[in-house]
Amino acid sequence: MPAYDLIIIGAGTLGTFHAYHAAKAGQRVLLLEKDRYPVGATVRNFGQVVPSGLAGRWFDYGRRSLEIYRDLQQETDLTVRQNGTIYIASDADEWQLANELHDRYEQIGYTSELLTKAQCLDKYPSLQADYVVGGIFFPQEMSVEPEQMIHRLIAFVQQKHGVDYRPGSVVIDAQSNASGVTVTLSSRERFQAGRVLMCSGHEVRLLFPDVLAKAGLVVSKLQMLLAEPVTGLSLPGNILTGLTIRRYEAFQECPSYATLKTPEALAELKKWGIHILFKQAIDGSIIVGDSHEYADATQAEDLGYHTQDYINDLMLAEARRIVTFPLTIKKTWAGFYSQTKDEIFEHNVDANIRIVTGIGGKGMSSGAGYAEESIQHWVNAPI
Repeated sequence: MPAYDLIIIGAGTLGTFHAYHAAKAGQRVLLLEKDRYPVGATVRNFGQVVPSGLAGRWFDYGRRSLEIYRDLQQETDLTVRQNGTIYIASDADEWQLANELHDRYEQIGYTSELLTKAQCLDKYPSLQADYVVGGIFFPQEMSVEPEQMIHRLIAFVQQKHGVDYRPGSVVIDAQSNASGVTVTLSSRERFQAGRVLMCSGHEVRLLFPDVLAKAGLVVSKLQMLLAEPVTGLSLPGNILTGLTIRRYEAFQECPSYATLKTPEALAELKKWGIHILFKQAIDGSIIVGDSHEYADATQAEDLGYHTQDYINDLMLAEARRIVTFPLTIKKTWAGFYSQTKDEIFEHNVDANIRIVTGIGGKGMSSGAGYAEESIQHWVNAPI
């Protein structure tokens, strides 16, 4: 039976970055993915690396993640582009929050620039002039192509760091024993490891349904849109808007957030958890989104697999209020990610089996830094 120091179940961003850090630390790592390639939250997102919107330790993990992405990009092309993030304020309240966030980040040395309305329109001429009050820009932040990035990262950890990657491997059992843990696949193939780490979203229910029932995990369903390329259009970086300022955790820590009121015109958008973001892919197409619906992870099926035209129409109407270029939609999809009220679900089934999941929408921005600390604290500790 093949033996490893660590088996990681789930090859999304969180699992693969754990594999990367563990292998760098000298661990013999087996990375298992139930599908032929990752198809979950890792590939159904914007591909924006935006620590600026995070709070608490997640901001710190995000800041470290920027360094990790930068280092990796120097070794292999992960599609990482340091082209910055801007939040566009559309009214006085949002502009006040942007100023307060700028002041806070200035105190801790995280670079940001306040841009006037004229500067925003000069940098992003496709914005609707009557939408813009001002903006806050983070030049060090990044974007990636999520579908390409994870494939390239997996290939890199295999080739450079010797990770054994096995897609199409459905784990049906993980049992601790005197030698560590035995993992059994649906094919009846078995592997032995000192430890096992599960990073498989709410699919933890397949192996440990009793743990899931008590975990307080919630599944979020997001609707997203892909618009056709527009000749001559350049949208550098991550473009986030007033609704994002009203939603993201970093702004919620600003003094004025406690008195922030929701204008009546935005009430229906808030009801569906909509905030509008734009990111132009390398091929010129534009990702637009997103919305948020929630269900307990034990009842995730209730969210449905479909997308609602009503929600897409709400997003498109708000997007057209923000930008001047035509939005011709060629694809829509729903993404799903698990999250908890406690920021992330970390649970030791026993001394050798650990579950880490429910990172929510923070995985692309902070998963690399979080995984580094997770490996240092757990895998490197004595068994």
